[in-house]
Amino acid sequence: MRERFQIQFLEEAAEFLENLDEKARDKVIYNIHKARYSTEKELFKKLNNEIWEFRTLYNRIHYRLFAFWDKTGKTETMVISSHGIIKKTSKVPEKEIEKAERLRKQYFERKQL
Repeated sequence: MRERFQIQFLEEAAEFLENLDEKARDKVIYNIHKARYSTEKELFKKLNNEIWEFRTLYNRIHYRLFAFWDKTGKTETMVISSHGIIKKTSKVPEKEIEKAERLRKQYFERKQL
C-alpha cells in the first residue's frame, strides 16, 4: 500500500506530543502513521475547507492533532500538524479550529519568504 502523504509537526504539535505520557504518545503516533495509508475518518477527519484532525481515542481520552495540507511541493504531499489538544467535549472547540487556521496562514506566509 502506498502512503498518501508525509507528515511534519510544527513546534506546538511536537511539544504537545512530547508532553503526553509515553503510551498515549505511542498510540497517537501509531494512528498518525496508520492514517498515512488509510482513508478512515476515525483516524483523519476533515473539519472544514482547510483544517483536518488526527483522531486518537486511548484509555477513554480523546486526543486531537489539528493539521492542514501543503500541496505546494512538486513531488510530495505534506500534511502539517499545527497543534494538539485533549478533547473534553464531543464538539471540536471553534477556537481550536481558528487557531489551526491562524497557524496555517503563518506557515504559508513564512514559506513564501
